[in-house]
Amino acid sequence: MKTGKQDMLKVYGIKNCDTMKKAIAWLDAHEVIYEFIDYKKAGVVQNHLPDWNRRAGWQRLLNTKGMMWKRLSDEERTDVDESRALALMTDYPTLIKRPVADTGGTLLIGFDDERYAQELKRGHP
Repeated sequence: MKTGKQDMLKVYGIKNCDTMKKAIAWLDAHEVIYEFIDYKKAGVVQNHLPDWNRRAGWQRLLNTKGMMWKRLSDEERTDVDESRALALMTDYPTLIKRPVADTGGTLLIGFDDERYAQELKRGHP
């Protein structure tokens, strides 16, 4: 993990996720200073999910293509609205798309190297 200024990029996710590994490799290769925060740790999702939902919307946050979504019961996956989605993501943090990268101004959901380059390489050679 790289460290630096107080308002550095915060990258939330799960270390063993392939998408996370790609994002971290990109950040390291481009010398972007960041702090990694595992959102499986107690309190992370509860403390940040309301803000992420406000800034990005639950539809962008909810990962309906991953293994955890497939493991849910049909009842849990039926008629998902904002309230239900937030409750599911709180109960099962792996339902949140990874990574969630917070620049302080912009929230980047998932990994897209072009979007990362556009949003994060400002001021970097």
